[in-house]
Formats: sequence, C-alpha cells, structure tokens
Amino acid sequence: MPRPITVAVAGATGKQGGALVHWLLHRGHVVRALTRKPESRAALELRALGADIYEADLDDSGAVHQAIEGADAFFLVTTPFEAGVEAEVRQGRAAAKAAGAARVKHLVYSSVASADQHTGVPHVESKQEIETYIRKLGIPSTTIAPVFFMENLLGPGFVEGLRAGTLSMPLRPTRRLQMVAVQDIAGFAGIVLERPTEFRGKRIDIASDSLTGPEIAAVMARAGRPVTYVEAPLEPLRARNPDFARMWEWFGEGGPDVDVRALVSSYPEVGWHDLSHWVREQDWSVLDVAGPEQPTA
Repeated sequence: MPRPITVAVAGATGKQGGALVHWLLHRGHVVRALTRKPESRAALELRALGADIYEADLDDSGAVHQAIEGADAFFLVTTPFEAGVEAEVRQGRAAAKAAGAARVKHLVYSSVASADQHTGVPHVESKQEIETYIRKLGIPSTTIAPVFFMENLLGPGFVEGLRAGTLSMPLRPTRRLQMVAVQDIAGFAGIVLERPTEFRGKRIDIASDSLTGPEIAAVMARAGRPVTYVEAPLEPLRARNPDFARMWEWFGEGGPDVDVRALVSSYPEVGWHDLSHWVREQDWSVLDVAGPEQPTA
C-alpha cells in the first residue's frame, strides 16, 4: 500500500465521487467527502465507512476552500444535469479557483472524453471550458476524461425498453459505442491521485470497452433475458433534448476514439471491466419492478 494521503472529493455522494471515496478508503487514505447534503443517507453511509463529511456547494468558494485546505489532492467532478451547462461552468471555475487559493498540490478533474476536440455537444463543451480555466490558473492538475458510462444502460433512458426485451439507441448497428464502468473511473482516478508526479499535466481519455449496439444487446442477454437491439430515430430525441441528440449524433460520427487495448494493458492495476464483466456484477432485479427510475450519472 502507498503512503496514506488526504484527498478531498467533490460530488462524494454521486456515482463517480462515491465510487472514488470507497476506493480511497479501501486503500487506507484519508477522505474529505464534499456534499451539499451532509445528513443524506449517502453521506451518512460514507461517514460510517470512515470519510470526513464536509458540507460544501461548489458555488460556495469559501466552503470549498475550507474543505480542501491542507489536503494533498482534490478530485473535482461537475455536472450540467441539475442546473444546466452555464451553472456547471460557473461551479467548476469557482471550485478550481478555490483549489488555487488553497494551494492544493494536485487537482484531478473528471471531464469527458474528446472534450478537447470541439464536439459541439453542450454538456461536453462545458467540460472543455472548465479544463481551459484550470490550465489558465496554473494549478498542478490532471484531467481524466471518461466516455459513456456502462451504468447508463440501467438508467432512465434504457430500463423501460429492456423490460420489454429491447435495447434502443439512436446509433447505427455497425457503429461502436465506447463505454466505461464507474468503478474503472474510480480506479484510474485513484492511481492518478496516488502517483501525482507521473500524471501531473496530463489529459487522458479513458474507456473500458467498445462494442456495437447488437454486441451490447448480446452481452446483456447473457444476464438471462432476451435483448434485441433496435436503432432508434434521432429526431424525437432532438425535440425533447437537443443536447443529448447532439451527443448521439456525435457518437454516430465517430465519437471518442480511445485505444482501449493500449489503455488496459498500460494500467492493468485498475482491474478494468469489459461489458461482460460489468454485466455479471449488476443487480438485474431493476428490470423486474416497474416504478420511478433514478438517473445513474
């Protein structure tokens, strides 16, 4: 085990942040878990595991500064899915500025794969704005940039169809979709945090697998229920959510282009999940009970 370090983790009760908190605690590190709701069930569970809970909204630079001051590193993740992309950029800049003021030794920002490639996807472009701001501040930093989450496959956009035996995406059957498991994001981020000298100044896109829609359906069918892939039309999605429609359009144009084999072989200690591995670890009972669906990312 490496020397214990103190890491402040933003979004600690979310998918990425929560997975990283668990990873860090398992490795014997000290974790300061930042959350807007310190009395939430998720926060209380992290406290029970040994994390120090800090109430901090990313818009509140003072609270963020207090939470991260004296830490060895700060893991920052932002989201546009609560208040929009403008709010995400504002919060990302405020948190980065607080990190600079607190003289954090290493800021690890979780962005999106290919955010540096002018994708035209609003919730990807917002990440690029934050990346640019971090570089301008001159903070010792690393950007990790994950692709589409495997966990999305059991989220609101897919569960209803899967209950009916259909995996539907607005993506040609021959086009590959690059994916990553949240556990792998946490594992890779943890390695970056433990080995700052090796990773400072780098930007690394990360993915665990790359499959076509029919291949994804076939892997999911191995969970014990029939799943058939259907290409969905893009225009209905464009009418409901132009941001997501542009994302799928970008995926159809090529999307992220991570060399998955090279990445996995370079960092085997992450314990990467290909989709088959991930599928075996999931609780598929979510497909048996209809009801309110919660976002996964």
